[in-house]
Amino acid sequence: MRFRTSRTSRTSRTIRTIRSLVATAALALLPFAVSAQQAPESAVMTASAPGEFVGMVEAQVSLAVKAIDKATRAVVLQNEQGEETVITASDAVKNFDQIKVGDRVVASYTQTLVMKLKKGGGELRVRIDSSSQQSAKPGDKPAAAVVDDVAFIADVDAVDRKTQMITLRGAKKTVKLKIKDPEQLKLINKGDQIEGVYSEAVAVSVLPAAAK
Repeated sequence: MRFRTSRTSRTSRTIRTIRSLVATAALALLPFAVSAQQAPESAVMTASAPGEFVGMVEAQVSLAVKAIDKATRAVVLQNEQGEETVITASDAVKNFDQIKVGDRVVASYTQTLVMKLKKGGGELRVRIDSSSQQSAKPGDKPAAAVVDDVAFIADVDAVDRKTQMITLRGAKKTVKLKIKDPEQLKLINKGDQIEGVYSEAVAVSVLPAAAK
């Protein structure tokens, strides 16, 4: 199944989440850390029970702190290929002094979709957005995380059993999803509804250098 957010494309949605994380958690290391990877493109939905589906895609990047200029708050980060980039932490970055040469900056990105078939439908189409944020405690290594959730009920507008695609019409957007399990696809018909939760999470943490 190909994931599609109900707000915008995956790439722009990821960038918005990253910017939100920087603003709320004041962790300037995040933009490079996550942009150093490619956001997940697709995932296969698996059936956890008849009419119930779960899918997840994950990506992670780890960067080494090679140098720090405390006067300018510049940090040199290096990936596994030896490529380096310099980022400058703003004054809003919490616990900047806790970052040391040899530490590692670990950034992760996760998409999760959980869906349940509601035979016959009949409920109103709804969408509920929520978001939660966390940041490091004073004195700890810098860390931050943002989780965005979208809970929804959508109408099944069409089912194409040849292409294994279903068309869902939500409260704000219509999307097409691929259900690869033919037996599960047989359970879904036009007029049914899908209830689910789509979650997107970005997290960054600075880990201490390994003991020698």
